[in-house]
Amino acid sequence: MSEGTTAIRRMRAEDIDDVAAIEAATFARPWSRESFRQELERNVAARYLVAETDGAVTGYAGAWIILDESHITNIAVAEPFRGQGIGKKLTQALLQYLSNLGACYATLEVRVSNERALNLYKSLGFVSVGKRKRYYEDNGEDAFLMVCEHMPPVEENFSEEPWPAAEARE
Repeated sequence: MSEGTTAIRRMRAEDIDDVAAIEAATFARPWSRESFRQELERNVAARYLVAETDGAVTGYAGAWIILDESHITNIAVAEPFRGQGIGKKLTQALLQYLSNLGACYATLEVRVSNERALNLYKSLGFVSVGKRKRYYEDNGEDAFLMVCEHMPPVEENFSEEPWPAAEARE
């Protein structure tokens, strides 16, 4: 598929079906549509972004942030759009977002066999700090625990509209 114009923006409720479809096509044990809905509507620690290429959702990335800690929950790009830098753009945007919200570092787990993801994370400053034995339920594969302690500088004029989960509590 040819490269189009890709923009990164916050995930909205109307993106859930597209995100769940990418998730299901990417992971052996995918999160459900309901899981993403709960993340958006009820989890005040959750933040999700989507990549939109020529009007279509082509990837997403999410994390949880509590005080100065952040944990990246999932990142995926639709198969026809892989290898075009969308995953890197999403991850960079997510790290910037987390930094703007006060995160001092980000953690994630990644399959030891996922060379593409490992190379991406290393290129963005993540380092492996340990291994989680038999982390993945589908096949018992180990995961590297990775951390990025060199977050982007906070953007001076950053402001965040209320997150849907915060609105749901009111």
